[in-house]
Amino acid sequence: MSTKTYLERVLAHSPSPDFGNLQKVLKHMRPNRATLFEFFLNYPLYQRLSGVTVKPGVERTDVQCLIGAFRQAGYDYVTYRPPEFAFPRGERPREKTVSINEGGVIADWASFEKCPWKDPDTCNYSQLKWIQELLPDGMKVVVCGPGGVLENVIALVGYERLCFMLADDPGLAHAVFDAVGSRLVRHYEIAGGFESVGACISNDDWGFKTQPMLAPQAMREYVFPWHVKIVQAIHHHGKPAILHSCGNAAEIMQDITDAMEYDGKHSFEDAIEPVEDAYRKYGRRIALLGGIDVDFVCRASPDEVYRRSKAMLDLTAAAGSYALGTGNSVPEYVPTGSYCAMIWAALEAR
Repeated sequence: MSTKTYLERVLAHSPSPDFGNLQKVLKHMRPNRATLFEFFLNYPLYQRLSGVTVKPGVERTDVQCLIGAFRQAGYDYVTYRPPEFAFPRGERPREKTVSINEGGVIADWASFEKCPWKDPDTCNYSQLKWIQELLPDGMKVVVCGPGGVLENVIALVGYERLCFMLADDPGLAHAVFDAVGSRLVRHYEIAGGFESVGACISNDDWGFKTQPMLAPQAMREYVFPWHVKIVQAIHHHGKPAILHSCGNAAEIMQDITDAMEYDGKHSFEDAIEPVEDAYRKYGRRIALLGGIDVDFVCRASPDEVYRRSKAMLDLTAAAGSYALGTGNSVPEYVPTGSYCAMIWAALEAR
């Protein structure tokens, strides 16, 4: 039994990235070894894992820090978003937790017409070209978006106002969804074409703990058609499409797998459905990514996190179609030792 902490073991391990493993997972195959997946970590952890000090205003040091951290932690990729393309935002409080009714900039047709939309074709994506020379052999970029279709519409309109708009002015609602969706499709058309990119994440939170944020029929009318086009844009480049979406997706899971044809689904929560149960239910239809509940990782001991992670890898070893990670992401409040215990369950055999 090693006397080293889980963090010490992770820092001492020799990375061997191979994006082909994540590709196999997303093709519902068994990877060559236990494979890890995470949407994002946090900057103190990035710097500790990479040993790179980020210099303010020097973008390359930021990217080098991200790459170094993902590599040392055992991932076969690094998640990245070209920073220039984004959607307009209104005034919001500076607190980290913000109401989904705050900051709307569109209330009617007049404010819609005045909205200062960005065109992806005029934005700078060159980072995805020069990042190629920074990537270690075997690693790829997994590109995400500046939020997703529903997330950005809610940010632009406000959640309560959007609910009223769907009933009172569906034409305006369609116009807002179309303005957001079409730009996101173009974002993935551009980003997916770079050699450095191995897959794309469409990150769009859709639900609460008990149900989707909009009625399933409204999701099918306003939201899902744009996700069909996003997946098609990514698949056009021969690359897998991953959906990151929080909330209870039980009523719409068939839409995700059959209509949209996403290759992988990320974000799971024990209070909704433990990932072990979700894998038994959906693992033959879509790759499942992550799922070790963030609350569990925070509250359980590192050894308990390690044992659950190891059991999940054992459950999925024969059929594959799974990559280990948290249910959502690794914010600063997640204990570093517990996070490292989780990934060590995959790294120890390498």
